[in-house]
Amino acid sequence: MSIRSDNAKMVGKLAVVAAGMFAFGYALIPLYKHICEVTGINILSLAELDVPGGTTKGSKLPANTQVDTSRTITVEFDANVRGPWAFKPAVHSMQVHPGELATVMYEFQNTQNRRMSAQAIPSYAPRQAAAHFNKLECFCFNQYTLEPGEKKQWPVAFVIDPRLSKDVTTITLSYTFFEVGGKTPQAPQQAAAPGATGAGA
Repeated sequence: MSIRSDNAKMVGKLAVVAAGMFAFGYALIPLYKHICEVTGINILSLAELDVPGGTTKGSKLPANTQVDTSRTITVEFDANVRGPWAFKPAVHSMQVHPGELATVMYEFQNTQNRRMSAQAIPSYAPRQAAAHFNKLECFCFNQYTLEPGEKKQWPVAFVIDPRLSKDVTTITLSYTFFEVGGKTPQAPQQAAAPGATGAGA
């Protein structure tokens, strides 16, 4: 009789422990989010940061005094391939103001009859623009695996720092897409495109 009673007590204790663990696990996610919001730590995505030209949670069109509307920069987009696949930007160029959030789409297609994994290497012209070209979202951060014939579109969201030298009026963003596991190519060495200035910073 005592053994049965002891077993019943043990089962009761285990049930209480299990219920407590379930309640703790259920409350952990909102508790974690609340702590992160209060302390401002552990932001998982650059897109969650308040950046010039970006949007903040709960706001439709925030007033942004950091966009320099007195300047317009032409951003040219280039795509280089190192293998049998198709890779191109949706547009060849766009005009943006420093501090303004802009997005361009790149399209990639695996034209082979086998699965492949690939990644992109970015480069900039003029070189001094690299330190002021802030990418908030970019496919170049990750490797991708595509099935034979599979086509993907990826966005590049960026903001040009208003502190960029006023001598720079044109920036060329170039990507080289290469197959992971093969020989990694060097980023393309580009001369400043005609109309791009930036010899002096």
